[in-house]
Amino acid sequence: MTTMETLNGIFQMVFDDDDIRIERKMTANDIEGWDSLSHVNLITAVESKFKIRFTQKELLTLKNVGDLLDHIERKIA
Repeated sequence: MTTMETLNGIFQMVFDDDDIRIERKMTANDIEGWDSLSHVNLITAVESKFKIRFTQKELLTLKNVGDLLDHIERKIA
């Protein structure tokens, strides 16, 4: 399973929507229910699944799903 596929599964779980298909350019505006609380849940789920931790600075630089994916891949490399 690719990192993108795993991340997509996390999005489906956090947002309770099996129809979600993430793309690199997607932002919170593209996914119904993506608010500040669900963002925290998303990041927590990502950190848990990939066994990584994000710094505050890293989290502030995330602009879209692609940025999140790039950060994950750098950390697990």
